[in-house]
Amino acid sequence: MKFGRVPIDETAGALLVHSVRGEGVSLKKGAKLGPDEIEKLRAAGIDAVTACRFEPGDVPEDEAAAELALPLVGPGIEAGQAFTGRVNLHARHAGVLRLDAATIDAVNHLDEALTVATLDDYAAVAPGQLVATIKIIPFAAPAAALADAVGRLQEAAPAMRVHAYRGISAFLIQTTLASVKSSVLDKTAAITRERIHEVGGRLLGERRCAHDARAVAAAVAEAPPVDLLLVAGASAITDRRDVLPAGIEAAGGRVDHFGMPVDPGNLLLLAHRDGAAVLGLPGCARSPKLNGFDWVLQRIGAGLGVDRDQIMAMGVGGLLAEIPTRPQPREVAPPPGTPRVAVVVLAAGQSRRMGRLNKLVETVGSKPMVAHPVDAALASRAVEVVVVTGNEPDRVRAALAGRAVRFVHNADFEAGLASSLKAGIRALGDDVDGAVIGLGDMPRITAQHLDRLIAAFEPAAQASVVVPTVDGKRGNPVLWGRRHFEAIRQLEGDAGARALIGANAGEVAEVAMEDDAALVDVDTAAALDAVRGEGR
Repeated sequence: MKFGRVPIDETAGALLVHSVRGEGVSLKKGAKLGPDEIEKLRAAGIDAVTACRFEPGDVPEDEAAAELALPLVGPGIEAGQAFTGRVNLHARHAGVLRLDAATIDAVNHLDEALTVATLDDYAAVAPGQLVATIKIIPFAAPAAALADAVGRLQEAAPAMRVHAYRGISAFLIQTTLASVKSSVLDKTAAITRERIHEVGGRLLGERRCAHDARAVAAAVAEAPPVDLLLVAGASAITDRRDVLPAGIEAAGGRVDHFGMPVDPGNLLLLAHRDGAAVLGLPGCARSPKLNGFDWVLQRIGAGLGVDRDQIMAMGVGGLLAEIPTRPQPREVAPPPGTPRVAVVVLAAGQSRRMGRLNKLVETVGSKPMVAHPVDAALASRAVEVVVVTGNEPDRVRAALAGRAVRFVHNADFEAGLASSLKAGIRALGDDVDGAVIGLGDMPRITAQHLDRLIAAFEPAAQASVVVPTVDGKRGNPVLWGRRHFEAIRQLEGDAGARALIGANAGEVAEVAMEDDAALVDVDTAAALDAVRGEGR
């Protein structure tokens, strides 16, 4: 690939390396320079730019990223569309991620242009969670290195996969002592039930018995047939010959391993009986905080099983205590590192071109028009949906009755679109990294459209504004990173935030859509008839 400073007259067909903004010109990084672009640069008094040209053996970044991603799409994984040399891979369902780390490391060592970043091996993942990202560093990758990387990944296939949770059954035995309150046992049962539910399983029941080996043996022997038997002691296990392991063995079980190099979770016991796993729980299992029991439970829930060698290999990364970034698994939160994106649906307009009709509450298909984009937002990966009302707010609220949205009223809606934009942005909390600004009159927008925008969003990089495109034409909705919220709050009139896109050209990521929904809004009675004719 040729790279360097090039006189304007010699740039035809080259790619712009750095964004150029000036009077009468706004070209973003990666723009292909044709006659129109060159003339704009010349008119702005720019006589040279940094540009690059592909040579034989160069594979353009998006094409290379898509090609490298393909063999990484193993069972339970789906790939997004390539953009700016990047392809993101997401989990199709909840489960445990497995990796061929050696092969992925080897690919990353082949050429500096090729990078694959993943979550940890054995990471527990949620549906839709980002599990890996492929990024081509320059504008093109060398074809030979790319072919080598793809070949290695194909030989190791699947180099990545998500093992789905299999719906295990479990039963809990708790031992009792006079010093342990029944409320503690009740809380342990509730937390355990949630843990099992999180890995797609069911806790079929619980039994309590005295804290002695004979009582434990009887409880284990009489437990119903399950995939996983859990035994929580009123006193922590301190030795292989302690009450819980002794009771398990007396009931015909086999103790495989005691202890694990994970803190909290050191005092976990692994055993088996009649082909089912039996776990003696560490005391920390009474808390919802992440501990070694969670790691073992996730693997069993995904059908991977656990043996003593695997437990003894958990030490690297096993220091979980006193790390504030470790989330409590029982808290409903997005996966670590996932940007928190809200959707703001603007539903304050006066429908001036619709005569007496309020287009937002007119029926399209089986529900009011405004319900279509709102339902899409609720079904997407967004963490919150805010609806801005203005004109006829009671009718809009009624049209969205029963939906888990937050309404914000814009009393100044007659001042124009900017006032509603500002009202929506002001309503967002400090924990939101970005917001999709949607329009209430776009009934063809779906959750898939929104999720593609969110997948492309990089709040701290050159993708802090994400715009959908249809055959190269930009549409709506647009995702704005938090860093742009203050500029949006300064807008006035009826122009919206479109002008800010040009002012931030270097941070704009365009996402090509497979249909024209991003260009279809309903402003007239004819447009309303058209979308109704589609059967929506």
